[in-house]
Amino acid sequence: MKQNKLIGPLLLIIAAFIWGSAFVAQSEGAKHLGPFTFLCLRSFLGTAVLLPVIFVTDMGKKKRGTLVKSTKKDIKALIIGGITCGIILFGASASQQIGLDKGTEPGKAGFITALYILLVPVFSLFLGKKVRPIIWGCIGISVVALYLLCVKEDNSIVPADLFVLLCAALYAVHILVIDKVAPDIDGVKLSAMQFFVAAVICIIPALLFEEASLENIKAAAISIAYAGIMSSGIAFTFQIIAQKRTEPTLASMLMSLESVFAVLTSLVILGQLPTLREGIGCVLMFIAIIVAQLPEKKAVAKAE
Repeated sequence: MKQNKLIGPLLLIIAAFIWGSAFVAQSEGAKHLGPFTFLCLRSFLGTAVLLPVIFVTDMGKKKRGTLVKSTKKDIKALIIGGITCGIILFGASASQQIGLDKGTEPGKAGFITALYILLVPVFSLFLGKKVRPIIWGCIGISVVALYLLCVKEDNSIVPADLFVLLCAALYAVHILVIDKVAPDIDGVKLSAMQFFVAAVICIIPALLFEEASLENIKAAAISIAYAGIMSSGIAFTFQIIAQKRTEPTLASMLMSLESVFAVLTSLVILGQLPTLREGIGCVLMFIAIIVAQLPEKKAVAKAE
């Protein structure tokens, strides 16, 4: 029983490590390919990796007699949801890749991107939901963290960081949209669909604004493979399996380790050590993220 309980958290930690280290892969890929070309290839690869997962999952359901035939309504919901999520995912992923391409360090990008965890409840205000008072305190801490991370001592802002900040905002919107459209849609199928849509959209700006030679694609092959296979395919599958075995609050906290792994892998692989100012910003951001995910006292009391 204890081993079964450990499987979920372990898979989430592995997924967080893969996502965090993927920032390094994306940064290295940016040295050889433009952001749209890299994202296009990564997204197509991510789609291809998830297709066998869908096939195996459906075959398993078929053997157990639990496979439900999709209706026209189900297919329509998948298409509309996939296109909507794919468009937003394209914007978020492209913004992040552009930021890395323009010079944002992987470790810093990981913590700025993680801001989406705090932006989700804020954006949910527009949907009529209430925000816990503690969230506003965490947002205040995150603003200070962002200042330390993104604003230099001469009060200038690095434009690349603004793209990553836009990425965090779009990921927050992406989560809210998924929460709206996903309840009746298979999660893996929706993910494959959105990756495919994002890949197709990338083709246009990649052809118009970037030049990608076969030599450059080969040079970025490892980065593309890691981001596409490991980050988009394997880590997502681990998340789907693990969240069914892990309490939601613990799951979200473990996944937020992505930002810490981004800094650690950036340090180990690229030798990039954050400045003292950036280090303090990272710590403050991590504190804000963790505190924001703590359950309310009322909820804890009910659980007990």
